[in-house]
This record gives sequence, structure tokens and C-alpha cells, in this order.
Amino acid sequence: MNFIVRELREMNDAMIGSISRRRRCWRRQKLSHIAPDVSPCEFECESEPEPELVDKGQWANLPTELLSDIISRVEESEASWPARNAVVSCASVCKSWRDITKEIVKTPEQCGRLTFPISLKQPGSRDSPIQCFIKRDRTASIYRLYLGLTPSENGNEKLLLAARRIRRTTRTEFIISLPLVQDNFSSNIGKLKSNFVGTKFTVYDTKLNSRSGKEGLFRTKKKLPPRSHPTSSNKIATVSYEFNLLRTRGPRRMQCVINSIPISSIQEGGIAPTPTSLSDHDLNDDEKKPSSSSSSEEPLMLRNKLPRWHEQLQCWCLNFKGRVTVASVKNFQLSVAVDSSLPNVPLSEKEKVILQFGKIGKDIFTMDYSYPLSAFQAFAICLSSFDTKSVCD
Repeated sequence: MNFIVRELREMNDAMIGSISRRRRCWRRQKLSHIAPDVSPCEFECESEPEPELVDKGQWANLPTELLSDIISRVEESEASWPARNAVVSCASVCKSWRDITKEIVKTPEQCGRLTFPISLKQPGSRDSPIQCFIKRDRTASIYRLYLGLTPSENGNEKLLLAARRIRRTTRTEFIISLPLVQDNFSSNIGKLKSNFVGTKFTVYDTKLNSRSGKEGLFRTKKKLPPRSHPTSSNKIATVSYEFNLLRTRGPRRMQCVINSIPISSIQEGGIAPTPTSLSDHDLNDDEKKPSSSSSSEEPLMLRNKLPRWHEQLQCWCLNFKGRVTVASVKNFQLSVAVDSSLPNVPLSEKEKVILQFGKIGKDIFTMDYSYPLSAFQAFAICLSSFDTKSVCD
């Protein structure tokens, strides 16, 4: 009797163990087949998988003609931010969508719109200036460039660039960065350095090294860590201010020499250099040798327009066409400084204001730029005006 009871208990334990093992095996099978419900856009922005894995999604199988028509309609229907981010969303779906979007979206020189980060280093519009404004944070020494006329109440402005001022022992530096992460300056695209007395500034353009070429898209998620790191930099411009110790020559006088832009760009039929990527490994043969091409041509030179003395107001005045409302020593307008004998330069180009900067409120300044300057070059020139210059004022 005890033998039979013992055998029944062993059979029961064996049956329970088998059921338990089957349950554990079933759970492992169920868990091994669970996949996260992530859209292709999230794959593109968050984990950055291999391009071939993304292209296997359902959206990558659309016919090329249909896809081109869809993206063209989206691109034509959106003229400004924040609605402009739908174009970037199309480019974030997968590699095939991104390639077609880059082919359809035109440069700022052609359409006057800023879509991708590379647009910040491409020449501005020929027809009308691109209007931006700068916000200054005195406590943190941070300057932010936004796209738009003036700050809005709902805060829908597009943040383009950010700069942080660093005071060294012998000079002042401004680190210019893409705003991938709030107040993170690890993905800098350029620098501005001053001399000891603050009368001469040098602009450096930094090439970025990105693992998979995703630097062509504006990031929309603030928590996304930067994946681009500076690899090399070269001198592209200098900004000089004249000494005025006795303060007998009026307001500031400044001169800008843009070494990366030849003077031929403003002549009839001239073309300004237009980079196609922020990374140094995607440059074409012409862009890999800027020194050889620029050394044979005279660089573009800009000078500030001299204001006139207003007898009734007892101050120096310039016509900013309503874009500047507060008097400040920092206000300026830059135009081309060319010799009257230089051929093939239209009179309209000689009198055209290429860069305009001025104060409209407490720590708020407008910045309007046009061809052949880029947003990055214009922002760097304006940053030089923020540094203290006791020997120039």
C-alpha cells in the first residue's frame, strides 16, 4: 500500500514538472517573438539601424514616380516653420525617401527657404533677404538664432543655431553649434575668435564627421544625443573694427573679408560656393580643394554703411526699413566694398545691403541676410558685434 502511494506521488510530481516546463517553454517562445511597435521615423531618429533594414518597411516599396509626386506636393505646400517640418519628416522615413527629398528640395538661393541643416551653410536668397532674429542670454552667455521676423507669443520659431561665449585670458571665443540638444555645444560647426583688444575676429568653419550621413536632417527630438563630432576647421572670414580711441570718427567702422567667397560671385553669372554636406567625407572634388580655387581669385569684401548725422534727433541714423527700432552701437548694415572699375558688377549689387543687424528690444536683435552670405557666416559676423570694444566706440 505504501509502495502504491509513493508511486502515485512520483507520477504526480513528474506530471506537474512537465506542465511547469511546458509553461516556461511557452513563455520563452512568446517573449522571443514580441517586437516593439516602432514607426520607421522612430527607427531613423532613435536607434539608427542599417539602411537596408529600414528600407524593408512598407513605405519603402512605393513606386518612385508616386513617391516623388507626394514629396513634391508636400514641399510646395509648406513655406515656413513649424509646418515645414513635414518635409523633414518625409526625409526621415527611410533612405529612399531621404534621397528623393534631397533631390526635390532646393537650396535657399533658389527658393529662399531653410529646410535642412546644410542650408545654414549655403548662400541665402538672391531675391529677398532671409529674416531672422537673435536672443541673448546674458547670464549664460548664450546667443540663439531663430528663423522669423520677431519672437511670437506661442514660441513656434525655428531654432537654427546657438553660440556660447567663452572668455579666455588673451581673447574671446564664440562656439557656434547646431541645436541638436538644448544648450549642448558638442556638435559645433564653427568658431569665432578675437584678438587681445577685440578689434579683429576670425571665423572658422568646422567640418563634421557623422557615422551614417544623418547630419542632413533637422532633429526634432530634444533628448536626442548628438552623434556628430568636429574633425577639422579652416579659416573662412575675418572681421576688423577700426580704432577710435579719441571717438572723433563717429560710430563703429567695420570691414569683413570673406575668404571662402570669391568676388566673382556677385558679378553677372557668378556663383557662390554651395556645400552639399556638413561632413568632410561627402565633399566633391571642387569642395575638397578650396585653397587652390580661392587663392587665384580676390575674396569678397564687405564694409558697413556709414550713418548720417540727424540734426533734429542729435544722433547717427540709418534706414533699416522698420527692422530696427532701438538705437545701439551694435547696429550695422554691410554692403559690398568693390572698386568702381570692377567689371560685370551691377550697380544694384554695389548698393545692396547683404547683412543687416540691429536691436529691437531687450536682448533681442534682428538679423537679415541674403546672397552670397550664408546663415552661419552672417551669424558669426553678428556675434563679433556683441563683444566689448572700448577702443572702437
